[in-house]
Amino acid sequence: MASFLSTPQPIPTPFLTKLTSSPKPWKNFFILNHPLHRKTFKNLPPFPPLNAVHTQRLYAPPPPSKIDPENDPIAVLNDRIRREYSERKVSRTVMDAKEADKYIQMVKEQQQRGLQKLKGDREAKDGTISYKVDPYTLRSGDYVVHKKVGIGRFVGIKLDVSKNSTEHIEYVFIEYADGMAKLPAKQASKMLYRYCLPNESKKPRTLSKLNDISAWEKRKIKGKVAIQKMVVDLMELYLHRLRQRRPPYPRSPAVAEFAAKFAYEPTPDQKQAFIDVENDLTKRETPMDRLICGDVGFGKTEVALRAIHCVIAAKKQAMVLAPTIVLAKQHFDTISERFSVYPDIKVGLLSRFQTKSEKETYLERIKNGDLDIIVGTHALLGNRVVYSNLGLLVVDEEQRFGVKQKERIASFKTSVDVLTLSATPIPRTLYLALTGFRDASLISTPPPERVPIKTQLSSFSKENAISAIKYELDRGGQVFYVLPRIKGLDEAMEFLQEAFPDVEIAVAHGKQYSKQLEDTMEKFALGEIKILISTNIVESGLDIQNANTIIIQDVQQFGLAQLYQLRGRVGRADKEAYAYLFYPDKKLLSEQALERLVALEECRELGQGFQLAERDMGIRGFGTIFGEQQTGDIGNVGIDLFFEMLFESLSKVEDHRVVSVPYHSVQVDLNINPHLPSEYINHLENPMEIINEAEQVAEKDIWSLMQFTENLRRQYGKEPQPMEVILKMLYLRRMAADIGVTKIYSSGKTVCMKTNMTKTIFKMMTESMTSDLYKDSLVFEGNQIKAELLLELPKEQLLNWTFNCMAELHASLASLIKY
Repeated sequence: MASFLSTPQPIPTPFLTKLTSSPKPWKNFFILNHPLHRKTFKNLPPFPPLNAVHTQRLYAPPPPSKIDPENDPIAVLNDRIRREYSERKVSRTVMDAKEADKYIQMVKEQQQRGLQKLKGDREAKDGTISYKVDPYTLRSGDYVVHKKVGIGRFVGIKLDVSKNSTEHIEYVFIEYADGMAKLPAKQASKMLYRYCLPNESKKPRTLSKLNDISAWEKRKIKGKVAIQKMVVDLMELYLHRLRQRRPPYPRSPAVAEFAAKFAYEPTPDQKQAFIDVENDLTKRETPMDRLICGDVGFGKTEVALRAIHCVIAAKKQAMVLAPTIVLAKQHFDTISERFSVYPDIKVGLLSRFQTKSEKETYLERIKNGDLDIIVGTHALLGNRVVYSNLGLLVVDEEQRFGVKQKERIASFKTSVDVLTLSATPIPRTLYLALTGFRDASLISTPPPERVPIKTQLSSFSKENAISAIKYELDRGGQVFYVLPRIKGLDEAMEFLQEAFPDVEIAVAHGKQYSKQLEDTMEKFALGEIKILISTNIVESGLDIQNANTIIIQDVQQFGLAQLYQLRGRVGRADKEAYAYLFYPDKKLLSEQALERLVALEECRELGQGFQLAERDMGIRGFGTIFGEQQTGDIGNVGIDLFFEMLFESLSKVEDHRVVSVPYHSVQVDLNINPHLPSEYINHLENPMEIINEAEQVAEKDIWSLMQFTENLRRQYGKEPQPMEVILKMLYLRRMAADIGVTKIYSSGKTVCMKTNMTKTIFKMMTESMTSDLYKDSLVFEGNQIKAELLLELPKEQLLNWTFNCMAELHASLASLIKY
């Protein structure tokens, strides 16, 4: 019989009925019960006596229609295990205790560096990071969170008499579901957080009650558990990356020669970014995963070019990935010009606009290693693109790629160095960088000649738009005119041609033929076209020194990051630049759209892209930060409290660590002795091999045991009660080993579990439990977990209770570090 674990696919079903006259089951059953062989299975319950097989009955498993999965604890557990493993971004990291200590320390150091970046205006007196709100910045009607009471509505700040004095002091008044509360203003600044939900609605489902805080406590615990899961997922991803290896790139004098050809004096931030990337490549043995965050025109591209040169010098290939063909073409031109003095270095551009034969030629050259630097859009991520010796991936504006493309980008991170460039990073990227699980270099110092862009926000009128364009044309400049959809471009073209009949105007959008689009962009770059009407295809990449006015119509339809990027198309020279943001009518704008526009107007200083990304997350919510969905437990506590809880959890990362024990060291003493029915033994093809394999997979891990059980049921049908007991005992020991329980036994009405876990871990586990039945019965005493039952249960019921309780405890492993 083939191993049940040889493949995760279903096993072909053999015959389900066997003649009892077949000698094989008798032989196997005898061997199983032979004294010399029972030692192999000493941890299993005893098998039935020999005379149990003297029967002519055949085992008939119940039909699938008669099996209720909800009443099958093993099926429920298997479903949960399968779900958890499928959600994992990386496979379970296996390491010994000494290696685990080393990596945990590395993670702590990296995470501390990340937390340092947040300190400043977020730093509390005790050195922790605080997201508490100043009550004087609140407006009447704003929702707030009190850490102990819950969600309320801010009414205002008024003078009132204090309890034990006639003196008037300022109180913050907060409305709750069952009444009004007042809090001294000084105290409020230490206890209140602004409340935001991670979705379109800013309103909570309900306000908390002053006289019953149990519901709020439950919500807070759910949020805490979800945060712990995030931290563990992040740690596993980071540990996975730390364990990857590649030899450091050699330091070459050619790199210094290449750097000397840079035409500008680097800013201090840029110099630090050069050093950071060089150290990542030449001093580390783990692949680089660094975010370079800097405003448009602040010199991120030069950082990438130096990284590319370092990799190319070591005879490896570099890939530059851009979200649009416009940006890809600009990168191709910049790289070609910068590397033109190196005739041996070949640069290629791959895009959807090329003919089939051109693409085939490029694919062949990439595969053979004839191209050193490959620039392109998401076409570079296709399965047909095979690299000869890829060393570096540069991703520009990662937030503009789709989910599948981001997953493909993530798959490169385990094998090649990755450098991500962004002016307004997606919130997920932002917080990975801030919490230290991803390296980040911030370029926030503008080049000396740059001046801030004047931003004006107003309702749209043709007169206002024409006036702004006329001013720019009169001083010899060019204008971007951007709309959210292709549909409105012709209408804009019509009224602008009427207003400026002697001015060269053109339209650009992504649906145009490649030659037409390239010609339009080239003419605009050369100054032949004075007004370019386009969609947000110009959002990234276009660097036109003479274009210093941008008009964005229907701004409410753009995201904050998009608006910031669009505004960055102008002001790239020493001439004062203008951005005009037009909306149709304020009454038609959503609360979110208004907040976006106010944020953009306030972030008018140079170098505020990183702050703006944080602001954007506060406005549009969590998105899929750390893989979590926008709605759910985390949003229930509000964004600000959520982040404070997150950083608190990160600062106590060692407290999340559960130490497993070897499977064979776990003792289960519940005094249960199941006897397999002879007809089921006859039904199995090779009972000894099956039982032997069951023990082996249980010793390996819970995933292997789940696969084994499901394949057993698929091949032989649902097992009889005694076999279910044997399987439950195997699961019980496996789960106990995983959470650090060494012995399970019962004494009267008490179930005891000896364990190596700390009280902190026990508290985390019980907080994660969904069933109050099991949660409320457990207490932690000394080195034991104890459960006091209402009455002494029969043996099999006791096993079922212990199995379900252990399954609940085991489910908490998702929020614990398991090394």
